[in-house]
Amino acid sequence: MATRLLRLIAFLFACLCLTVPAAHAQADLAPLVDALGQGGFPQREAAVQALVATGDERVPPILQTLADGDLYTRKSDAKVVLATKAGADFALTDPASGTDLGTVAKGEVDKIKVNNGLRGKIRTAIGSMTLLSPDRTTRLAAAQSVLKNADPGMLELLGTALGNETDPDIKAVMLQAHASIVLKTDDASLEDKRAAVDSIAALSSRSAQTILTQYLASAPEELKPAVEAGIATIGNTLAAWDIAQNVWYGISLGSVLLLAAIGLAITFGVMGVINMAHGEMVMLGAYATFMVQEVIRANFPGLMEYSVVIAIPVAFLISGAIGIAIERGIIRWLYGRPLETLLATWGLSLILQQAVRTIFGANNRLVSAPSWMSGAFELGGLTITWGRLWIVIFAFAVFLALLAVLNRTALGLQMRAVTQNRRMASAMGIRTPFVDAMTFGLGSGIAGMAGVALSQIDNVSPNLGQGYIIDSFMVVVFGGVGNLWGTLVGAMSLGIANKFLEPYTGAVLGKILILVLIILFIQRRPRGLFALKGRAVEQ
Repeated sequence: MATRLLRLIAFLFACLCLTVPAAHAQADLAPLVDALGQGGFPQREAAVQALVATGDERVPPILQTLADGDLYTRKSDAKVVLATKAGADFALTDPASGTDLGTVAKGEVDKIKVNNGLRGKIRTAIGSMTLLSPDRTTRLAAAQSVLKNADPGMLELLGTALGNETDPDIKAVMLQAHASIVLKTDDASLEDKRAAVDSIAALSSRSAQTILTQYLASAPEELKPAVEAGIATIGNTLAAWDIAQNVWYGISLGSVLLLAAIGLAITFGVMGVINMAHGEMVMLGAYATFMVQEVIRANFPGLMEYSVVIAIPVAFLISGAIGIAIERGIIRWLYGRPLETLLATWGLSLILQQAVRTIFGANNRLVSAPSWMSGAFELGGLTITWGRLWIVIFAFAVFLALLAVLNRTALGLQMRAVTQNRRMASAMGIRTPFVDAMTFGLGSGIAGMAGVALSQIDNVSPNLGQGYIIDSFMVVVFGGVGNLWGTLVGAMSLGIANKFLEPYTGAVLGKILILVLIILFIQRRPRGLFALKGRAVEQ
């Protein structure tokens, strides 16, 4: 019994030893926080430095609330509190412990004033406490804060943080901040400043270019040539990255045009049908994606991350089935009459638009993007969004799959035979009406899959397809009717050309210039870039 009693006493003593220092540290921080409300700005700055010297992890949030103007002094006892509006009154909280201190009238507290100079000191102080944090996000935010303020007092701490930093992105920001502070420091030698200029120029970023441009006016005469050379080097690098960024934008646009046009290339090439309702097949695919997400949201919310993937086969089947019905019910009676086919499919496009408008309404429908299609990442000097990257991958996957269907399946062989010489194919026993129906269904299904992709980057509305039908025809005619490789080259060429023209001409005039260039090109090569070979084609 005595042994158990001794053990209990020892346990209670150990708990007391652990609790008292914590309570003591809590109590020690309170007077330092209260000092923030005493005196003027110099005294407030001294109180900030005293808080920073504690190294307490609670200090950065307290200083941030001070910078945000949320700290007040309670008049009754001069205690510094965190105040938030609660109707006409203020709800008070202890900034150090988070303890609820009740509610007081507005006149019972005074706001602690902070000017721009003190606010900059606070940002620097927060940065000094977070540069060595084990959390990556915290260190990055701290490095960016130090870079923004460029306080010479941070130079020594920044050097220590640089020596410990292993993350390349954070280290680049720290290097830029270190060099920027060196340039602002009067005590730094000319060689140190020259090294700082070289360090900033090596970063080749827009922020680095801004730092050197601002420094050029106050730079010593001996250093100005190096600064000007650094600005020129960064300018050349950024110009190269801008070209690469425009190429990426062009590939991104080209992948969208490829998805929209590849189905049209098949139907136009095999059947010679000018299908003005092709854009509505794209629109139906987008609405199929919307319906899939609604069903999943209501019944299987855990599958929302995969809703876009699930929508791909659904959109293909719906658009493909409608395409087969259109071919069997309308198109097959109009073969050899291109003007009537054009008018019939145009009228059909209006019917489909109005039907969708009646069922779903005229307003845009929201199709949410999954997390794996959200956000962006940096690749060198390029900014690439995940959504666009997945669409590019999807477009090329559809292209390769369709290429395999045309070259490795019996239906693909029959489609190629009908494309090259319809009469000879029919004479050899190929059921051309069946091939026509399957071709139209395949092209419409691919357009539906294009709608799934477009639902992630465009408004899902009854007019969605109208924005892509003209561009789709331009791609098909430019690349070569019925030639998939021509469609790929045509889509990428038009996409990249558009993105290079837009900064100089604007989006509308750029498209007009592209159309004029295509007309001039078709006059020289009526069959497009990659003309199909066959007796029927040559006649």
